[in-house]
Amino acid sequence: MHLGLAGFEVTELGDGAAAIAFGRTVGFALIVLEATLPEVDGITVCRALRGHGPNLDTPILMLSARDSEADIVVGLESGADDYLSKPFGTRELMARVHALVRRRDRADHPSQARAAIERQGVLVDPHKRTATANGQRVDLTRQEFDLLHLLLSRPGIVFSREALLAKVERGETYVTKRTVDALISRLRRKLEADPQDPKLILTAWGVGYKCVDAE
Repeated sequence: MHLGLAGFEVTELGDGAAAIAFGRTVGFALIVLEATLPEVDGITVCRALRGHGPNLDTPILMLSARDSEADIVVGLESGADDYLSKPFGTRELMARVHALVRRRDRADHPSQARAAIERQGVLVDPHKRTATANGQRVDLTRQEFDLLHLLLSRPGIVFSREALLAKVERGETYVTKRTVDALISRLRRKLEADPQDPKLILTAWGVGYKCVDAE
């Protein structure tokens, strides 16, 4: 009801199997996903939608009565962008929804997508696909550049390994979540003054990685 009042066209599905089948054929601006569903649970649904189909990059907000750190980590690592524990207020739910939609809109906005970004002395130019660190050109692979650009364009936002993997794999074979760890390690060696004490690309322990918050 509240999503409808906010101007969203809402499609409701009552079980996980239907959500997978529908979500693999129809793209959405946002998915609000209950972790506990009949037939197939929400974690499995999330992983399935992140596997292939039109919702690879669709923001997913997961809802659950479970609020332990382990449950939140599992939800985020399955590919969810945000996790909201029950009970919650309607205002908080709608604030999370609008934040996810704004983030998606900024990512899709052409002028922002092509604008150069600088954080902590690292400059990324997506138009020229170049990166410099403290004025020195840094050679990056395609995956390294895409991962760096994603993180720098969303300062402070924690991305799970699953979410980062979906951004860089592009259908490539033999790519796993550990590939993301290797890419992060290589980026730190190329960009950080001390790769063992990174200041730009930070680890969110048990979840994934983020770019340092914007100054």
